[in-house]
Amino acid sequence: MNIYAVIPAAGAGSRAGFEKNKILQKVGGASVLWRTVSAFARNENIAGVAVCANKNERAEIERELRGFAKVLYADGGSTRTESVKNALEVLAALPCPPDYVLVHDAARPFVSQKIIDDCIRTVRAHGSAVCALPCTDTLVHAQNGIITGSYDRETAFTLQTPQGFGFAELLAAYRKITPADSFTDDSGVYAKYVAPPFLFSGEKRNIKLTFREDFAMNETRTGIGVDTHAFGGDKNYIVLGGVKIPAARGLLAHSDGDVLCHAVMDALLSAAGLADIGHYFPDTDSQYKGADSLALLGKVRALVESVGFTVGNISAAIVAEAPKLAPHIQKMKQNIADVLQISERAVGISAGTNEGLGYLGRGEGITVIANALLRSV
Repeated sequence: MNIYAVIPAAGAGSRAGFEKNKILQKVGGASVLWRTVSAFARNENIAGVAVCANKNERAEIERELRGFAKVLYADGGSTRTESVKNALEVLAALPCPPDYVLVHDAARPFVSQKIIDDCIRTVRAHGSAVCALPCTDTLVHAQNGIITGSYDRETAFTLQTPQGFGFAELLAAYRKITPADSFTDDSGVYAKYVAPPFLFSGEKRNIKLTFREDFAMNETRTGIGVDTHAFGGDKNYIVLGGVKIPAARGLLAHSDGDVLCHAVMDALLSAAGLADIGHYFPDTDSQYKGADSLALLGKVRALVESVGFTVGNISAAIVAEAPKLAPHIQKMKQNIADVLQISERAVGISAGTNEGLGYLGRGEGITVIANALLRSV
């Protein structure tokens, strides 16, 4: 069967309070519209996706969706109803118009493949398919802030999208709409001009992003950092976590050689999807000669925060035959926690030997393996 999706994306989204259309806002690194279109474009049953776009946003939206081969465009209207009708007319002009069409809000980016597949199965079986959730809260109607009555929630549902219909029937219904009509979704058009539509079960995650707070994602990221420095030179100390520790030899490095901070920095940058420390603090740059790695760690925290994350916790394992590190670990934890602005309890540091094996066992250097957890702001 030939099935298309229609994504009305021409609204202003003014209730979200952004400077531009809310569907162009990033959520977890990708725009709301990209996430929505991606869900339908990757479904093997969807032949194409018609996106309704305002003329002043068309170029930006086309750039945003340039990676999708299935997308075509329709002019956005002054209302959602007008936008959907424009898209249906575009589909009607195709050499092979759809058998079915699924209409989905651009601002519902978390639609699952299960919902799309259930919508397709339902519309094939019944000619219509409206995504819905049963009401679990008490429903009342009110005037002037006073409750004037209640509804039977056993028979009440909240509607979501996608909503699927036979294409010919929905197009005919939209062509019958009069200036006196007012609809909030496609099920209302279908109900008035065709027949009562059929419901299928939605999902709580399939929310419509309406207000600014709806765009906050409780996203977590993990990253790993590994760094090694060899012993050498005439220093009689090493630096770990900003702590100067007496040692037979120092560590060779362009900066202060704080291998612990370096591993933690790389873990943080990795979790945030950023480049490694060599990119931001190259050893070819004289300004980092002998640099305080705790200060560089502070710069990394700022980089992580600039892309929308805060540090959750740090865990690091130091592998070295010498010197003895246990007496210094608490101070290392305190220094790192202070720079990252987290609790000392969120910093875990362990130290051990390599049991005499390899370059570490021979006392030729120190290696640190670090793990970082980030949380979205």
